[in-house]
Amino acid sequence: MAVPLRTAVAALCAGLVATLLTTGPARADQRERIWTVSGPGRAAAHEPRARIALDATTGTVSLAVTRAGRTVVEPSPVGIVTEQADLSKDLRFLRRSDRLVDERYRAKSGKRLDRRVRMSETRLSFATSAGARLDLVVRAAADGVAYRYVLPGGYGDVLGESSAFNLPPDASAWLGAYRVDNEGQFVRYTAATAPTGEYSDQALFETDGGYTLLAESDLTGGYSGARLAHDQGTGTYRIKLADDRIDTDGPLATPWRAMVTGDLATVTRSTFTDDLAPASKVPDASWIRPGTVLWTWLAGGRPAGQSLTAQKAYVDYAAERNWPYEAVDAGWYFKSDAWDTTDPAWQTTSWMPELVEYARAKGVGIIVWIHQRDLDTPEERARWLPTLERWGVKGVKIDFMNSEAQPMLRWYDSILAETAAHHLLVDFHGSTIPKGIQRTWPHVMTLEGVAGEEKRTNTAAHLTTLPFTRNVIGSMDFTPGAFQRVGLRPNSDAAEVGLTVAYESGLQMFAGTPESYDERPLARAYFDQVPAAWDDTRLLDGRPGEEAVLARRSGDRWFIGGVYAGAARTAEVPLTIGPGRWLVETVEDGADGLVQERRVLRGGDTLGVDIVAGGGFAAIACAWRPGITTCHR
Repeated sequence: MAVPLRTAVAALCAGLVATLLTTGPARADQRERIWTVSGPGRAAAHEPRARIALDATTGTVSLAVTRAGRTVVEPSPVGIVTEQADLSKDLRFLRRSDRLVDERYRAKSGKRLDRRVRMSETRLSFATSAGARLDLVVRAAADGVAYRYVLPGGYGDVLGESSAFNLPPDASAWLGAYRVDNEGQFVRYTAATAPTGEYSDQALFETDGGYTLLAESDLTGGYSGARLAHDQGTGTYRIKLADDRIDTDGPLATPWRAMVTGDLATVTRSTFTDDLAPASKVPDASWIRPGTVLWTWLAGGRPAGQSLTAQKAYVDYAAERNWPYEAVDAGWYFKSDAWDTTDPAWQTTSWMPELVEYARAKGVGIIVWIHQRDLDTPEERARWLPTLERWGVKGVKIDFMNSEAQPMLRWYDSILAETAAHHLLVDFHGSTIPKGIQRTWPHVMTLEGVAGEEKRTNTAAHLTTLPFTRNVIGSMDFTPGAFQRVGLRPNSDAAEVGLTVAYESGLQMFAGTPESYDERPLARAYFDQVPAAWDDTRLLDGRPGEEAVLARRSGDRWFIGGVYAGAARTAEVPLTIGPGRWLVETVEDGADGLVQERRVLRGGDTLGVDIVAGGGFAAIACAWRPGITTCHR
């Protein structure tokens, strides 16, 4: 029977479209099959695009990323090896499927509370000649590209990945040497000149296609944490897992290998790693409240932690300032260095319940430090966590995990669910870095995983790199405000005030002494105003290792924090916070201490600030009208 012309033409067109979707330009030798994945936005041509290629001769798969036709990541190997299947070579293509990821969620902390997720997702299924199947799942959004491996069948334990990122050798690179506590300092190299070694997987590169931050998301105890292995002289950064063998049981979905990509403002503002993570597992998050914290460790150390009298005085100071939390660090549950922490007597001899009740009456919540080894087993957690909840403690600062190996990640899985069940906020120290954890477990207010205020070796260049690296992927407990550490920090007092905005943390721990705040009333007054949750975040100006100026909005006010490395200068900051006239109050370094300046500017004007060597500033901007003389409330 003859086929109608219209039907034949339609079938031909459909076939051509399918071919274009699954293949690239024809090659004479037909050695490659190519697929592309780009975001669903209207500006997709200017957004990152993934290009996946299958070499028909070797059966190997590579992934490259471009942006507006320019290189972001060069073709890079993908693949995974298990004890029963090598899924990194000799692959043949099976099928492709596509879907749109369109979600909304509300965070409890971070760069902005209301989030919208729009990503294109493509699943490319491959198989070996023996029938082992590998699904490569690729997502593309306006601010990044990510991929993960899905193994629908059980192929035994994972032995490693062939995953790597090939960067142009001359790309600028800001890298932190890998440490188990993720507290390496960021140093600038080029992709090829970085010394041979291992680096944290929060590595930032600048290529023709803009900036790219490598990252990871949805890491759980089902897998192992990643770091980057590099050989000097190449632009290749290989994924190295914390475990030589990863225990698996049945089907597997690996964490996302993410590339946060765009201009520097896009990367800085991105929530891509959170957006990739699973939805919240906390059904009722109404009890989760971010806030500023009077932290007592750098203020008084272990002796302060052992003294009820000292802690009551800190509570009094926090209450006077309307700071919502006070953190009691190490020492509070030790009678002496020889105290047996397994002895249940601490439950009856501790003065913590008295302190919690004292603070509650003054409107201050108590957060307590605790060593991971005292929460290591189900029995220990069953002893500690219900007791802390019963006492009325608001949160726990858990320290010294110092591992991303699978057994420790399984511990994270347990402690996250159990702290949520007991309504305890969490601050992880000596820890992993955020890898989507704050979307899935929103009671995680912050994590250390940074060379923070406690470090004596920090440089101003390191401080100006953190907003573009570590803090991009989630809340960062840097603990700013340690004014008393003169000579132990590389920045000025005004820069120290600015860090409370330049660095985002759901629990913003102020690390100074009450005396140091009282000696700096302008800093103290600014700390009284600064919130710990934000409605929006914008990069006003910056360059990693040189300067970083961020504006964060809370309600109808913008808070601005700037930190600079290098010589003194007059900074000229674009006030791109919206139209209209703004009253801008700045806290700056003066000849005899901190000074305040007030000026009225229009949105888009330039804010000029005199910056001392290694200096910075802080500011509050509010809508101006006649009669408005201050942004403080």
